[in-house]
Amino acid sequence: MRASDRAYATLLEEIQLGALAPGTVVGEAAQAERIGVSRTPMREAIGRLVADGLITQLSPRVLAVSGFDADDIRDLFAARRALEEASARLAARRGDRASFAALAAAFSAARPETGEASADAYYALIQRFDAEVDAAADNAYLTQALRTIRTHLVRARRLARDHPDRLRASVAEHALIADAIASGDAELAAHATHVHLHHALAAILDSIDHQADRSASQKGTA
Repeated sequence: MRASDRAYATLLEEIQLGALAPGTVVGEAAQAERIGVSRTPMREAIGRLVADGLITQLSPRVLAVSGFDADDIRDLFAARRALEEASARLAARRGDRASFAALAAAFSAARPETGEASADAYYALIQRFDAEVDAAADNAYLTQALRTIRTHLVRARRLARDHPDRLRASVAEHALIADAIASGDAELAAHATHVHLHHALAAILDSIDHQADRSASQKGTA
């Protein structure tokens, strides 16, 4: 792996998982030394993260991890909804029905709420599903736009990861989408995608509100 790719992958994971929180200053020299690369590949990696929208320029010499609040998440899901509904329609018209029937069965059998390993396996199944939809839709413009959306989506998903009820509902929603695509029902696939994203957004926003309320309560009793 090239040094710039390694630096990019490291910083991307740290931003997505919250190790580098919004507002954290990202200094080229300091990050290069920390990760163990020279400044040129680090500059390339940071440039890619700026292009992704994960790092922002605060001033000519200061770069920081981009903010990611409730409004950002609403905007992200507005774009995601339009793109994923379009992809679901195309996949239902063009996709291999047997592949999506197998995915529907895999979702029906998933039990992500039973532990961390099961949740990890479930998110891997979602990645497989996304890849199958991208391939079936066969639209390079949609795929590229969704790649950017998914880069940010990891930050949003992390907020709802530990809610068993939401994970169980997500399983059923994905199974319905996959089954609709397998049946060639483009409108049902798009509608099921819309419903899934509506519920996913509501769960994430509820998590943010809950965390804010808990933080305020802790401050009030300190």
